Amino acid sequence: MSEPQYTRLDFESENDIRWCPGCGDYAILSAVQQIVPTLGIPREKFVFVSGIGCSSRFPHYMKCYGFHTIHGRALTVATGVKSINPNLSVWVATGDGDALAIGGNHFIHAIRRNQDIKILLFNNRIYGLTKGQYSPTSEFGKKTKSTPYGSIDTPVNPVSLAIAAGATFIARTVDKNVKHMMEVFKRAASHKGTAFIEIFQNCLVFNDNAYMSYTEKEIKDDKSVYLEDGKPLVFGKQKEKAIKLHGFHPEIIQSANGNLNEALIHNEKTEDRGLAYVLGQMGIENPDLPVAFGVLRQVQKPTYQELLYSQEEQAKKKNPNPSLEEVLNAGDTWEVTP
Repeated sequence: MSEPQYTRLDFESENDIRWCPGCGDYAILSAVQQIVPTLGIPREKFVFVSGIGCSSRFPHYMKCYGFHTIHGRALTVATGVKSINPNLSVWVATGDGDALAIGGNHFIHAIRRNQDIKILLFNNRIYGLTKGQYSPTSEFGKKTKSTPYGSIDTPVNPVSLAIAAGATFIARTVDKNVKHMMEVFKRAASHKGTAFIEIFQNCLVFNDNAYMSYTEKEIKDDKSVYLEDGKPLVFGKQKEKAIKLHGFHPEIIQSANGNLNEALIHNEKTEDRGLAYVLGQMGIENPDLPVAFGVLRQVQKPTYQELLYSQEEQAKKKNPNPSLEEVLNAGDTWEVTP
């Protein structure tokens, strides 16, 4: 059977897009609609799931199956969809509030189970749909409608949380670099297991320029390092800087005069999570360092669905044709008498 031949238009729904003009969500939608036709997957096998928030309107704009669920529960629905039909390509569109506040518990457990789903986290560091309250990723001291004197919460680093939960694929990208987003999304689509992508996304109405350090032409090269597996971490306008590890602490060095030999070589396939954690912290904990974009970690482990169906097959072999009575009375039972 030949692979389906699609174009971007095949995945554009007829629904009017209701994001604010200039919102970073448009770029993310465009990147997804450009890559899904190239994956060789029939359109009826795509499912996009969302919770509540600006990002969660995403399924309405994709011409395929989708669920617009309730606040924080997108990952639970996605788990059910993938577990019932493992042949589907299941994607979750969620925001920093939806995934990390009310949905924080589900975020951790979906990742630690290695669900075979793709998680796109739109991180604008604000609650946009409800008009500008602070979110779990808002900067310390951030003044918003719900923190008029400045936030006193330590912000969540989504990448660090995903690493701690054992994510097998972790990446970071930014909305204004559509080409890079598309590359990361393609890598995520081919990964077997949980693929988590944090997307720095601008909310120009309630948190404009939150990520200008990584998007403005004059400064972005000094504030960003783009990861390539097997290559040194170099950055700067002339690639004149590199990252060196001093113990567990990254440092900036000049890449000239042989210093490049000391530069950290990226290894996204290492089982040890330490390197990914160090990279995920750069520029977040220490603003003097550049933020790392690209695939931080990609390893292979059995997925939740593979293990689930393996257990089911073993159970069927043990008792191929159980009666309903046998199923209902399996294990511990109690008989209640008057």
